[in-house]
Amino acid sequence: MEISFGIEFLANEPAEKLAELVKFSEENGLKYAWITDHYNNRDAYAVLTHIGANTSKINIGPGVTNPYTRTPPQLASAIATVNEVSGGRAVFGIGPGDKVTFDGLGIEWVKPLSMVRETVEIVRKLLTGKKISYDGKVCKIKSAKLDYQKGAEIPVYIGAQGPKMLKLAGEIAEGALVNGSHPRDFETAVKLLKEGCEGAGKNFNDFDVAAYTSFSIADTKEEAEKTAKPVTAFIVAGSPDTVFEKHGIPIEDVNKVRDGFKESFGAAIKAVTPEMLDCFSICGSPDECIEQIDSLFKAGVTQMITGSPLGPEKSKSIELIGKEVIPHFVK
Repeated sequence: MEISFGIEFLANEPAEKLAELVKFSEENGLKYAWITDHYNNRDAYAVLTHIGANTSKINIGPGVTNPYTRTPPQLASAIATVNEVSGGRAVFGIGPGDKVTFDGLGIEWVKPLSMVRETVEIVRKLLTGKKISYDGKVCKIKSAKLDYQKGAEIPVYIGAQGPKMLKLAGEIAEGALVNGSHPRDFETAVKLLKEGCEGAGKNFNDFDVAAYTSFSIADTKEEAEKTAKPVTAFIVAGSPDTVFEKHGIPIEDVNKVRDGFKESFGAAIKAVTPEMLDCFSICGSPDECIEQIDSLFKAGVTQMITGSPLGPEKSKSIELIGKEVIPHFVK
C-alpha cells in the first residue's frame, strides 16, 4: 500500500465553506477528505454530496458514520449517492459510535461488533443492485433493493480501537481508521489488523492503515502548540488511565488537567504538558511535523490523516501540508 495523506473536517461549518476547504486540500495534494458524522452538526452525507459536486479527484467519505442512527439500507443509499455525485470517489468510514451519545439519544448500543459487521455486509450486498434479504444476529431485512449505483465498489474503512474491532477491520474492510498520533498507538493495532487480514486470506500489503491524528502545523512550534493544547486537553480529560500508563505520563499531571476543567477551560489548557502534546498530537513547524509523521509511517501507518485542529488558520495549514510536508514523502 502506497502512503498517502488525508484530512478531517468537522461538519460544524456551512457546506459551501467545507467544500472550499476540501477543494483547496485537493489542490494541495491530499488524497482523502473525511467528514465527521455527528447528529448535532450538519448532516455528513448532505455535506459530502455537495463536496463531491465541487471537487474532482479527492476521495471523500464519513469519518466515521455509525450503524445505529441510520439503518443499513439508509447508509447504503447515502454513500451510493455520494459515490454517484462524485463520480466514484466515495469511501465508507464506519465505526461502533459513542455509547454516551447514544444513551443521551435513547438509542440502545446493541452488540457493536456484530452491528458493524452486519451493516457492512448489508451495504455491500445492496450495492450489487440485487434484491436481498438478511437474517443476522442484530440486523433483519425481509426484502430490500437499491435501484441505482449497481455494482459500485466502495472501499470500507472501519474506525477501530479495541482488539476485536481492529481484527474485524482487518478481516472485512479495505482499511482502518485508528485514533492515534504516536507510534506507540500502532504497535499493537498494526499486529491485530494484520492478524485479521491474514486470517481472512487477504494480503496485508493491500490494507490501508490510517492514523486519525490530532494535528497542528504552523510556521513556528509556539503557534502550533497554542492551537493544539485545547484539543489535547479534551483528549487527556476523556482518556482512561491505561492510556497514560502506556505513554508513561504521570497520573498527577493528568489529574491537573481534569481538575482544571472544573475550574475553567483556560486552567485545563494551562495544565497540558509537553509530554501530553508529544503523545496525543502531531504539532510544530513543517520540519517538526515531518519528523513525527515519519515515525508513524515507520510504525506501519499508510495513510496520515491530519485531523482537528489543523493549525491557527486552516487554509494556511493546508498549504503548509501540501507545499512542505507531502513532497517530503510523496515524490
